[in-house]
Amino acid sequence: MMRPFAIMILKYIVSKLRFFATLLVFSTPMFSLSQPAQVIDKVAAVIGAEILLKSEIENQYQQVLTQGNYASVDLKCRVIDKLLSNKLLLNQAKIDSVDVAETQVNNELDRRVAYMVNQVGSEQKLEAYYNKTIPEIRDEFKPLIRDQMMIQSKQSDVVSTVSVSPADVRSFYNSIPPDSLPFIDSEIEYAQIVINVPISKEEKQRIKDLLNGYRKRVEDGEEFSTLAVLYSQDGSARNGGELGFVTRGDLVPEFETAAFKLRKGEVSEVVETQFGFHIIQLIERRGEQINARHILIKPSFQKSDIDIAFAKADSIYKAIKSDSITFSNAAQIFSEDKNSRYNGGNVVNMATGTTRFDADEVDPAVFFQIEKLEVDQISEPIQSLSAEGNTAFKILHLKSRSEPHKANLETDYQRIQEAAKVDKENRVLEDWIDKKINATSLQIDEEYSTCPNLNRWYNKK
Repeated sequence: MMRPFAIMILKYIVSKLRFFATLLVFSTPMFSLSQPAQVIDKVAAVIGAEILLKSEIENQYQQVLTQGNYASVDLKCRVIDKLLSNKLLLNQAKIDSVDVAETQVNNELDRRVAYMVNQVGSEQKLEAYYNKTIPEIRDEFKPLIRDQMMIQSKQSDVVSTVSVSPADVRSFYNSIPPDSLPFIDSEIEYAQIVINVPISKEEKQRIKDLLNGYRKRVEDGEEFSTLAVLYSQDGSARNGGELGFVTRGDLVPEFETAAFKLRKGEVSEVVETQFGFHIIQLIERRGEQINARHILIKPSFQKSDIDIAFAKADSIYKAIKSDSITFSNAAQIFSEDKNSRYNGGNVVNMATGTTRFDADEVDPAVFFQIEKLEVDQISEPIQSLSAEGNTAFKILHLKSRSEPHKANLETDYQRIQEAAKVDKENRVLEDWIDKKINATSLQIDEEYSTCPNLNRWYNKK
């Protein structure tokens, strides 16, 4: 008989692991910008030495609703089941002395606080949102982060030996009724050669003079953040140029080297990166993490600069067309896109880690050109933007194009294999939970006994 959960797993694998499907498989507590639900708190359950509060249930349920799910009794019952499972995992993690390093907890806490700061715009706004100081916010969330990491560690340990064979994948696929198989839209695979438009010496000097002028204004007393809002061409401009806390290794090397040398409040000299030209101000440093703000100015290009890049791209295109060089070799030698040049020009979908793209995942200018190509054809150079957002020319090679179809083993084996593994991991985890329920002391409020999926918690053997 088909496991209903298997259909859902395959569908969410196809749809790139949407949030709630992930929650249903491997749920961990939330940590986000959500105000606590206004409830009269009480203990909802005691699992071993762990307590589940009614407020935790309400907060988690409201968070799930913000992800586009519809309110229902069934949904709330599933949320409760997963929260109970998390408490069971946490209880066992503590019994088994699962260790989470303090540095890991602090690093994750820094990352999430920085994310929230970026969401609201500044540390001051975040403090106003919670009516707490940043240190108080960190103190409040640190135990939650530690618990999450312990749950994740124990959960990973439970399923660590799970693997799937080709027979498992076929069995999983065959267990899905044909009318329940998800529909997969047309997908393409393509390669590219990217030739950036060069920046003239005059343009570089113009930008450096401009940024040095802003630097002088900061030295004379103007706020860096105000100048960033007014002049920066980066998306962080709306936040006064602030990037939030980042760890060493998160930034491009030139930017990182300059930023980590700064003292608090100090402004860097002009820094050139693949994105353009910057001046940087250090806000705060915590060990190997910094919070900085910057002003980015991107270069403008004269027609003569554009003509130079086109001529280079066109000569490469003609060499490939005349079989003087293969597309793959030309990409490795000439392409200026670091993400694809050493991969034969093949472009990787960063959302899925594969080389397959849905139509809506490809830059419209690129897709418009690819749509005209037959499989294995290459395009003439087209003016586009590089990964860094600068003007460039691209030569495109359409590697494959699939027709819309229902998921099948021949063309979608990797997806189905992933779904089969997730399904097997989930069943192993559920079996583990069932066994631990019977070996763990439980007290659960009768208020939730009407949830059919909670019977195992109330009727332990």
